[in-house]
Amino acid sequence: MWKNKIKRVVLAAGVVALVQATSVGGVLADYPEKSVQFIIPFGAGGGADIEGRLLAKEMGKILGVKFIPINKVGGGGAVTYTYVKNAMPDGYTIGWNSTSILTTTNIGNVPFKHDAMDHIGRVEWQPMPFAVKASARWKSFKDFVAECKAKPGMLKVSNSGTGSATHLAALALMGAAGCEVTHLPVGIKRRNASVLSGEADAMIAPLTGAVRLTKAGKLRLLAVPTAKRNAVIPDVPTAKELGYDAVLDLFRGLSVPKGTPPAIKTKLADAMAKAAQSEAFMALAKKKGFTVDPLPVGRFEKLLRMEDAKVKGIMKSAGLYQAKANK
Repeated sequence: MWKNKIKRVVLAAGVVALVQATSVGGVLADYPEKSVQFIIPFGAGGGADIEGRLLAKEMGKILGVKFIPINKVGGGGAVTYTYVKNAMPDGYTIGWNSTSILTTTNIGNVPFKHDAMDHIGRVEWQPMPFAVKASARWKSFKDFVAECKAKPGMLKVSNSGTGSATHLAALALMGAAGCEVTHLPVGIKRRNASVLSGEADAMIAPLTGAVRLTKAGKLRLLAVPTAKRNAVIPDVPTAKELGYDAVLDLFRGLSVPKGTPPAIKTKLADAMAKAAQSEAFMALAKKKGFTVDPLPVGRFEKLLRMEDAKVKGIMKSAGLYQAKANK
């Protein structure tokens, strides 16, 4: 009798497993069957939003469903990353990440690390140039550093916010130059205006946030803390060319909730790479100055680990590491 019961239990379990496997297999084969939430960490109209919305549109074309851009702003990306982390791992919620996925986790805006999510890959990267007003007295980065050293703490450099990628790039660049400045966390919307109005003497900004005003003759770019010169601003020297060991680029890519099935991640990664290299997205890249350079998940995760260590090092040197963890 017990043997018959055991056989019936095993048989029933096998049937359930078969049904589940068939169901999952069917879902994966048909994915996506409905619209996908494309979560953007920053506000409408900025560089991250413009790029994200276009990528979402192109990915939707490729996969045959709408990718709906949704802005979830706050905490330097914390609101978006928390939302994505806690979403169902079914492929219908994806996050448009950036270097902020490392800054917000290391400063303590969220109680988790970047690897609390799965990652699809990198889409693009761009330099964060050091900019001053076009009419400013500094004609070169050397000029700015010389005055900075002569007047420690007097010159002001604005950024997007304390612990942001632009703040860390400024810390790295000023530190490498031995230059003591006052850092102004004015926010993304006021960053450019702070320089143009004279509130700040200089700023660090993503190239996409500075290129229009540079081309309009309102800003002058003095240096870029990146490994090589950018084709959109070929005359702007890198920090390394000038003798300063400072390299921190901004990247953007895609993340999904932990446990998203590999088959779904593969579909998303393929669509991401194709969308990034679409005619429309490449045209935007040429106009804005970012470099389309899709990285698959393995290489992207390696990059994340390397950049995470770099971000953590800069924050520790500045006393920012986990500074907001208990606030």
